Amino acid sequence: MMKKRNLWYWLFLAPTLIALTIVVILPLIYGVYYSFTNWNGIETPQFIGFENYINLFKDQEFLDSLWFTVKFTVVSVFLINFFGLALALIVTQKMKTSNLLRTIFFMPNLIGGLILGFIWQFIFLKVFSSIGDLLGIESLQGWLSTSTTGFWALAILMSWQMAGYIMVIYISYLESVPQELLEAAEIDGANSFQRFMHITFPLVAPAFTVSLFLTLSNSFKLYDQNLSLTGGGPFHSTQMVAMEIYKTAFTENAMAYAQSKAVIFFIIVAAISLTQVYVNKKREVEM
Repeated sequence: MMKKRNLWYWLFLAPTLIALTIVVILPLIYGVYYSFTNWNGIETPQFIGFENYINLFKDQEFLDSLWFTVKFTVVSVFLINFFGLALALIVTQKMKTSNLLRTIFFMPNLIGGLILGFIWQFIFLKVFSSIGDLLGIESLQGWLSTSTTGFWALAILMSWQMAGYIMVIYISYLESVPQELLEAAEIDGANSFQRFMHITFPLVAPAFTVSLFLTLSNSFKLYDQNLSLTGGGPFHSTQMVAMEIYKTAFTENAMAYAQSKAVIFFIIVAAISLTQVYVNKKREVEM
């Protein structure tokens, strides 16, 4: 009976495993192999060892884009989770407009990254400039023309897009918090902040693990919004790693070199994401 159950289990699982192998595992293996060659996408690849990996650590443009991506990710993760949790706390209050607000806050996540980039490009270049001219505020003029304003433009766009999505995750955990505990704490004299910090926050800790993982991975891998909003400019100062790798592969036709960058990028993102999950899971147990 057990063998028959195991057989059906693997039969049902087989299509997913086959698709995963073809779409993810095999391309990953081939990609790692090509990173040790001089393949340009056309000619027969020749094995060159660690030459690509040695060169990429001397590639200043790649290192600059990696540093920019790290800074962007840190800021975006904080802003997205802060606003996501804030929105979740707002819409879980007993209000008649809660369902409408949930829909409105979630809607930006349904818009494609390229479209969002062009929408916010219009806002930053046209709307901000018009407001700056009207009020005489020079800092609102010329957005996207410097690396600093380009950085914050990307952070604002990313936060606006993903805050509603992360809000949904926090809502699912906030609604599972026992109201009896909150009512008992209120009777004992705890104010709203104390109830949140000592009851609500520990009980929604698993939501932070999930949300941090999603925001970390999405911020690191950002490409569409980067392409349509700033295009990596000015002078590649807002170019993120995904765009730099794409340019190396399809503009310079250095496929193997781009693949070596992608492998290093994959290792960095995987290491940070898994470390974050491990640390947060450990904290959940301690709570």
